[in-house]
Amino acid sequence: MVSKSAYRDAMSRFGAAVNVITSDGVAGRCGFTASAVCSVTDEPPTLLVCINRNSDSHPIITANKVLCVNTLSPAQQELSPLFGGQVECNPEMRFAAASWDVLETGSPVLADATVTFDCRVSGITEIGTHSVMFCEVVALRQGPTPEALIYFGRDYHPVGRR
Repeated sequence: MVSKSAYRDAMSRFGAAVNVITSDGVAGRCGFTASAVCSVTDEPPTLLVCINRNSDSHPIITANKVLCVNTLSPAQQELSPLFGGQVECNPEMRFAAASWDVLETGSPVLADATVTFDCRVSGITEIGTHSVMFCEVVALRQGPTPEALIYFGRDYHPVGRR
């Protein structure tokens, strides 16, 4: 059997885009940082987003049934620990740290994100401590920079054209 620490050490070598996931609706507004996001299919365009069920955002997103995946640029790195809970602040302070728009679902869209996927949650599967949310993309926007922020080796790294 693979231990939790061995698995986490191995996953630290698995580079992934840094995203701020946001939602707004009847249950309120929320946001959290996630690297467990990937494409499922392009017909219909669908992503999956993993979220810990103990997260304060979990009940809000499951009730709102919408979310937005905002992929951070290197210039937006400070938002990752802010939305990831490493910085003590309330949700209003998190959202005050950046500029936001909306597209189709009403979820907050980060201005100048590398790319934004505005989604409706079409299904949820639970495994271990997390929920895997299948999210149909209903709108998207590509930002002004082709650079992204990835998390690899327990640190942030810029990727793309400079």
